[in-house]
Amino acid sequence: MGTITSIATGIAKVSGLPGVGFEEALKFPGGIEGIAFNVDEDEIGVVLLGSYWKLQAGDSVERGGHVGDVPVGDRLLGRIIDPTGRPLDGKGGLGPQVSGTRLPVERPAAPIMDRAPVTVPLQTGIKVIDALIPVGRGQRELILGDRQTGKTAIALDTILNQRDKNVLCVYCAIGQRAAGVAKVISTLREKGALDYTVVVVTEGNDPPGLAYIAPYAATSIAEHFMAQGRDVLVIYDDLTHHARAYRELSLLLRRPPGREAFSRRYLLHPPRLLGTRHPSAS
Repeated sequence: MGTITSIATGIAKVSGLPGVGFEEALKFPGGIEGIAFNVDEDEIGVVLLGSYWKLQAGDSVERGGHVGDVPVGDRLLGRIIDPTGRPLDGKGGLGPQVSGTRLPVERPAAPIMDRAPVTVPLQTGIKVIDALIPVGRGQRELILGDRQTGKTAIALDTILNQRDKNVLCVYCAIGQRAAGVAKVISTLREKGALDYTVVVVTEGNDPPGLAYIAPYAATSIAEHFMAQGRDVLVIYDDLTHHARAYRELSLLLRRPPGREAFSRRYLLHPPRLLGTRHPSAS
């Protein structure tokens, strides 16, 4: 057991937890979860994943004994969840948390030489893109453009075009407006695409910690399907909000806010050579 020493926007400083590991899950009062982000000698910087305004200095903190994880599996198809696996669609829980149904939010990536080549195309359903831009399964593709130019529309059309193509989809909304996410979900449900799609949602008013782990959670969900030999399309919409959340948390925790790379969208494809996995979204 440990004690909260201070609380800020989306983060907490905790003392009295010797031996805690990096990215270990921590439990706060009221069922609020957190992930150990800064592991210093005297205190731990924790990224909070819930309604942190209910916490205060002096509250107790308990170690979870495992790294932060997310539920995976076929039971997520057609569901709308947050990055921790809590359902947002009012359909109840996701079943018992039995062994083998959860994966760590962030996992090590396979070496470059162990990854299979990109050989199978992925059709977006937009003739201009399919004719001019070679998009393959297993490839990362970044969609750039100004506001209101149709970036999300391209991604949404691509999901709709995967019907009867044996491609599962994961749509990850990072820091989006609730109305925009609701419109996307309504379109997916109307076109029958929600049957093969998992929707991971963080809204603009959610804690920055949820926006930070959202693409990692979506990638773990997709990699579970990939490990079964199934093709997966992952859409991160959009990673600008993820970068802002990371920098906000880093500045609050007094660590360097820069990053070596900017996260990108993934098209996960089952490895064909050496049974390896694709990189996490970092």
